Parts: sequence; C-alpha cells; structure tokens
Amino acid sequence: MGEEELYLRSRIKELEEKLAQVRLSRRVLLYLLEKMEGEKELLLKKLEQENERLQRLNARYARSLWQKNRRIVELESKLQGKES
Repeated sequence: MGEEELYLRSRIKELEEKLAQVRLSRRVLLYLLEKMEGEKELLLKKLEQENERLQRLNARYARSLWQKNRRIVELESKLQGKES
C-alpha cells in the first residue's frame, strides 16, 4: 500500500465517523424538535382553555353589572316617582 492510499483510507474513516456523528446529532435534534412541538401544543391548549374560562367569567361579570345597573335605574325611577 502506498502512502497516498493509507492517507485516503484514513480520511475515509474520519469522514465516516463524522457522518455517523452528524446522523446522531440529526436524530437528537429531531427528537428535541418533536418534544418542543408537543410542549407547544400542550401550552397552546392550556392557553385556549384559560382564554375560554376568562371569557366566561367576563360574560358573567358583564351580566352582573347589567343587572345591577338595571336595578339602580329602577330604584332611581321609583325615588323620582315618590318625590313627584
């Protein structure tokens, strides 16, 4: 075997090892990406549920304010009727 052939075999071995490392890194990155996507979906679902809960509470509060305001108007109307 010549010196050049030994060099080329050595270089091929180096490149094969780097390729194996790149493949492993790619698998790790894909795993992490899938994990992050799952966490993102879970967070999005929780935020959507929290948003729905807050909208329900807001609607309940708005109805309560509307009813109290209506009662105030009724009482003011009765008070004005008695003063007349």
